[in-house]
Amino acid sequence: MKAKRTYDRASRTRAAEETRQRVLDAARTLFSRSGIDGVTLAQIAEHSEVAASTIYALFASKAGILRALLHRAVFNADYDRIARELKDVADPVAQLRLTASVARSIYDGETKEMALLRGASAFSPDLKKLERELEAKRYELQQDRLAALFERGLQRPGLRLEHARDVMWMLTSRDVYRMLVLERKWSADEYEKWLAQALVRDLAGG
Repeated sequence: MKAKRTYDRASRTRAAEETRQRVLDAARTLFSRSGIDGVTLAQIAEHSEVAASTIYALFASKAGILRALLHRAVFNADYDRIARELKDVADPVAQLRLTASVARSIYDGETKEMALLRGASAFSPDLKKLERELEAKRYELQQDRLAALFERGLQRPGLRLEHARDVMWMLTSRDVYRMLVLERKWSADEYEKWLAQALVRDLAGG
């Protein structure tokens, strides 16, 4: 009986995740066509063929759906792989180089998943709010890498920690990726190589 309960629980978990992804796919399609503010939760329910009550239970609101879409785009499989690799790297300078890989994984995934949605919803208050939350999270996540650099005395001479955090946050921003990769047509490899060199040069001085 225990094995059956475990199987049933796993089956329900898979079914719930499939439903969740179906709702997200439907929402992304509708948001890309009509903009976030032009789509209702009822329309998402109809398009995904998932009951509105189930969508409420999974996401609580349309803003919750949008947050899950952004999370899926940003924290993708490549990000997970590089984040695991980063945890195993003790050298702070090597961590700076890997930070370039983290940034690339985020913006490559975001561009693939969210480009049409952003175009249709550039002025959406919900999207702007979530982007600010993401930027704050990104700034927070970078803190430990720079703290390790300073603790080992490997920072560029004369550089203050607060200044270093601002420089890393700026260099790894979506705007820099957009200007170089999307507008100037750099390859993602070129962007990642340049960013790794810039981070080490400006923060570690090496």
